Amino acid sequence: MYTRKEIWKISYPILISLIVQNLINITDTAYLGRVGEIELGASALAGVFYMAIYMIGFGFSIGSQILIGRRNGEQRYESIGAIVIQGSMFLVVLAFALFGISHFYAPYLMRRIISSEVVFSATMQYLDYRIYGLFFSFISVMFRAFYVGITRTRILTVNALVMAVANIIFNYMLIFGKWGCPQMGIAGAALGSVLSEALSLLFFIIYTVYKTDTGKYAFTRIRHFDIRIIARILNISIWTMIQSFLPIFTWFFFFIAMEHLGERPLAISNIVRSVSTLFFMPVNAFAVTASSLVSNAIGAGKYDEVVPLSRRIINLCYMVIIPMMAFVYLVPEVVLRIYTDSLSLIQDSIPALYVMLGYYIIAVSGCIIFNTMSGTGNTRSALLVELMTAIVYVLAIYILIIRLRPAIALCWIVEYIYWASLLLFSFIYLKKADWRSKKI
Repeated sequence: MYTRKEIWKISYPILISLIVQNLINITDTAYLGRVGEIELGASALAGVFYMAIYMIGFGFSIGSQILIGRRNGEQRYESIGAIVIQGSMFLVVLAFALFGISHFYAPYLMRRIISSEVVFSATMQYLDYRIYGLFFSFISVMFRAFYVGITRTRILTVNALVMAVANIIFNYMLIFGKWGCPQMGIAGAALGSVLSEALSLLFFIIYTVYKTDTGKYAFTRIRHFDIRIIARILNISIWTMIQSFLPIFTWFFFFIAMEHLGERPLAISNIVRSVSTLFFMPVNAFAVTASSLVSNAIGAGKYDEVVPLSRRIINLCYMVIIPMMAFVYLVPEVVLRIYTDSLSLIQDSIPALYVMLGYYIIAVSGCIIFNTMSGTGNTRSALLVELMTAIVYVLAIYILIIRLRPAIALCWIVEYIYWASLLLFSFIYLKKADWRSKKI
């Protein structure tokens, strides 16, 4: 059984890496909050649209990570390199396909669903540059899957730090036109993020070549594209790809609903979303740890440890989340000043911020139990759970936001519905399904 110290030893590098990585989101929002509310709102729409596409590749890496974790638990190390290299090849092809689809069809889609002409224009300025990040981020997620799968997560912290520092510098230069660069505004935020992702990938490659035992994992044996390995990965990953895409796509639907309420509600939602990521980072870090450790435990034949392990990880996550919630509840203005200097925007954002914070009481258990379920390798059932949750969530958005058009703060109640549904469906799976017999 993994002790709390061992769980934390694996979780905290992931957490630190997520914190540093999400400095990119915080930096973009903070910089653009000082450019204008239109840019602030548009970056939310374009950012979530890009994230929905990115999550397709990320979902593929999650399935790969589960497979890597299982092989690591079985001590079949020579199979791991093939998973990473073949998965990277597949993701390069996928990046080209998704780039082409987005380049040709995103303007048409955005034009149909965004009501404000100025918001549409700013959204496309951001997306035209941001979409190039797919070519770098898709390969980076395979390196992340590799290091999480073999439970060697400290390097993620260093990589994320490199990426975040680069993003802060590039965005400052390109958004505001500093140090001889053109003043690009919202387009500069997108280009800065792409450049930081490219630097992050370069770091991963150099570190892996010079600091990782590539012979142990048989990286050097890979010579050509192997469709059999890709098929084996896709047998798990196809479900995690759709499963990862769904929640971000439904979140995009949430922001479209907010945009139809007005430019100020959209700006408030982007600020609250950015604050929400501060809380989702530890939740996601512990959830990723749960998926990896469950996969390793099952690979070692320790089925009875799965549920107690999940419970222990949930308790550790609450120990991190609750003090954070208390701090933001007590001094919301301090946090919101990171994103904007507008006093009226700060005051209008506080009620929505309070509502958002509350749903993390449910989200901690929901996210970790769901990732425990994914770690068992039954990604098809995980997709079904995510699909049912997404349907409930979209219906809630339609009824509570689009039809009723309530105050901004009340719009965030739909998040309670999402996490409660995910928790319920995942809990039922772990109690009732025969996940112990799943072979991958």
